[in-house]
Amino acid sequence: MNAKSVKPVNAMPAIHPGEILREEFLVPLALSVNALSLALMVPATRMHEIVNERRGITADTAYRLSRYFGTTPEFWLALQADYDIKTLPNRDEIDRKVDARSTGAAP
Repeated sequence: MNAKSVKPVNAMPAIHPGEILREEFLVPLALSVNALSLALMVPATRMHEIVNERRGITADTAYRLSRYFGTTPEFWLALQADYDIKTLPNRDEIDRKVDARSTGAAP
């Protein structure tokens, strides 16, 4: 799915965690995707797909990235969750079909 084809939840555009990885970590460190893959001990295709925004970040990848870059797994998973929510294709349908729970009486 192309993030540009789905309207974001708020005015901020949906940013794939692969873009953050590429622009905020790999480029400044002059680190190749292949070198990162070797350091993380994962297939190069996995990291290439993430950096090229064709694959999401799993808990396993988040943990490996956090170990390598000194971040937290939650940092990477939050980026992925934010992207997933902003690009949710059926958000409008859910809004129409699922009513918010009233705050008065117990269900």
